Amino acid sequence: MTTTHADAAPTRSLVGRYFRQLGIDTQYVLIGFPIGMVTFVVGLSGFALGISTAIIWVGLPILVGTLMLSRGFAMAERARIGPVLGRRMPHPRYKRVRGEGALRRTFGPLSDGQTWLDLLHAIFRFIPNTLGFCFVVTWWSIALAGLTVPLWDWALPHTPDNHELHELLGFQDTMGTRVLFNFSIGVFFAGTLYWVVRGAALMEAHFAKGLLVSVSALREQIAVAEEARDVAQQQKAAAVSAEAVALRKLERDIHDGPQQRLVRLAMDLGRAEQQFTADPDRARAIVAEALAQTRETLDELRALSRGIAPPILVDRGLRAALTALAGRCTIPVDLDAPPLDRLEPAVESTAYFVVAEALTNVAKHSYANEVQVSVQRIATGLIVTVADDGVGGASLAKGHGLAGLDDRVRAAGGVLSVDSPQGEGTRLTAALPL
Repeated sequence: MTTTHADAAPTRSLVGRYFRQLGIDTQYVLIGFPIGMVTFVVGLSGFALGISTAIIWVGLPILVGTLMLSRGFAMAERARIGPVLGRRMPHPRYKRVRGEGALRRTFGPLSDGQTWLDLLHAIFRFIPNTLGFCFVVTWWSIALAGLTVPLWDWALPHTPDNHELHELLGFQDTMGTRVLFNFSIGVFFAGTLYWVVRGAALMEAHFAKGLLVSVSALREQIAVAEEARDVAQQQKAAAVSAEAVALRKLERDIHDGPQQRLVRLAMDLGRAEQQFTADPDRARAIVAEALAQTRETLDELRALSRGIAPPILVDRGLRAALTALAGRCTIPVDLDAPPLDRLEPAVESTAYFVVAEALTNVAKHSYANEVQVSVQRIATGLIVTVADDGVGGASLAKGHGLAGLDDRVRAAGGVLSVDSPQGEGTRLTAALPL
């Protein structure tokens, strides 16, 4: 059975990664030991001297200098542990004091928690550094000595103590057996070298990561979670506000439209019932008028239902719904809406109402001659733009007509912006996430 080049390539790659990582871990541990001794002496002595003389204010500058020096060692260590862990370590955000006087800026590091963690690492890193250094040096020394024993064993003196030890171990004290025994020890240590060195390097690297990176990363995650919570609360408040505005508008529209027509319809039918005997022709005219009012009421109810959940949007999608919306507008609409795949119902509904509300405001207030509606799908969301050539002056401030629309867009996780200088038209843009 032969081995092809394709089969040998992954093996060579694996062996190359093995030796490359072994070299990285070895130099990390060996260099880390003297650095750990230096940081221990500097950090502990600076901290002790600064604390002991802080009462006479001399110690504060010493303490600040020690903290800043520890920060420098920490930055170097973050760069060193990246190759060991296989990823680049992020640098934490240190507290910055600006614009509050030179004295407060000088002593600002004293109030920074991450800087104190850097000092803690500088003082106590010698413990994993020393342990790792001992294991790595021991394993490398015995592995190299055992594997090369045939080259130098002949030059060693062999005392009677050696003979007694070999007899206790159960083999004859000959040069061949002695070399074989020492060589087997070297093979064992060489075979376990990678894992021992890797373990020592990971021990030091994770100790450093825990103090220099993990706490800061946890704070960042907490900050992101709090920000997401605030955004969710804002979206919830916007959704409640948009729903309340929509319900009030629907109630007002029903009260001013279909409800008044139904009241009048009931009154007309009552009059017609009274006149069927005395004046049948007049009664039939009243009934005919009532039928016309019924049809008008049905039209108004259909229009209101389209405002709640347009059937064409549900059945045929956003592009068809916007086409129908543009056809009903009293101002010419230039619609640029390429065919789109069906989106999430909430996104389609929000995009539809953005265009519907914008076209309604244009028809009522803008005195525009033309409206341009554009819908564009991008990698992260949907961009809806409505631009007119009217008088401008639109605003998202509370009390204006677009405030409720802004709440609806924010409830969907999007952003609504309005550019409407006086006399230069209005451009409304909604960005909706998918």
